[in-house]
Amino acid sequence: MSNQASYIGRFAPSPTGPLHAGSLVAAMASYLDAKANHGRWLLRMEDVDEARTAAGAAESILADLDVLGMHWDGEVVFQSRRTALYEAAFDRLGRLAYPCGCTRREIVDSRICVAADGAAVYPGTCRTGLPVGKPARAYRLRVPDPGHVDELIIFDDRWLGRVQQHLAIEVGDFVLKRADGFWAYQLAVVVDDADQGVTHVVRGADLLDSTARQIYLQRQLKLATPYYLHVPVITNADGEKLSKQNGAQAIDIKQPLHALSKAAWFLGLDIGQVDSVAAFWPLATTAWANLETSRRA
Repeated sequence: MSNQASYIGRFAPSPTGPLHAGSLVAAMASYLDAKANHGRWLLRMEDVDEARTAAGAAESILADLDVLGMHWDGEVVFQSRRTALYEAAFDRLGRLAYPCGCTRREIVDSRICVAADGAAVYPGTCRTGLPVGKPARAYRLRVPDPGHVDELIIFDDRWLGRVQQHLAIEVGDFVLKRADGFWAYQLAVVVDDADQGVTHVVRGADLLDSTARQIYLQRQLKLATPYYLHVPVITNADGEKLSKQNGAQAIDIKQPLHALSKAAWFLGLDIGQVDSVAAFWPLATTAWANLETSRRA
């Protein structure tokens, strides 16, 4: 566990639907890590993509967390109300940010470089200026060229160990502002974590691939880099991450202890038999602390 007295963690769901088993695992891991480290646990609604936000989803998530006994510190932050902060950070990047006129299809069709997950790496078409006749659609952040000392991002994940990623080869210049006018997740999450003083990020391993980009962006904005811990994600029968997009069902909030016990089992926590939500959390916090100690041994 961390020795920092000023631990600040957070849970940052996207309010595109109700809380489901996969998001509960991420919430529980971040909550327990904060409690085991005697820290604060903040709650942020990542609704910067307002087009995907479902009416009433944020309120539903908050209500479910309350019933589950997961009580957050301070006010809930909504990304949709913080666009001025993202604009200011974007302006600070200066010439590192540039307009891009490429469509998603054009990038996929180029296939000049392919990342480990099969995604097309941005080929740098607009790096030296927009091609004639192409209007700006999105804005990207320039990453260092292959072989540059800052191009390889290395960090130690508290669950997975040492992780590294070559930005130029595996990602390419990435989007800061999307073609639909919304700020991209990568920029918003970096700005918000810094603004809220987040010291520890605990989230699902599906976001591991984003971490190197976020660390690079933190460095360009001269912001502190938090400690990262990525927990395994629940998958469906097809091996896909359980999510609202592929039909994940809302947890049965009428049986909160059952939902909590299943999430704890998935995280490898030995809780034993408990008869109430109130009794669950002290035992789960101790189990998480023991798990952390065993991982470090």
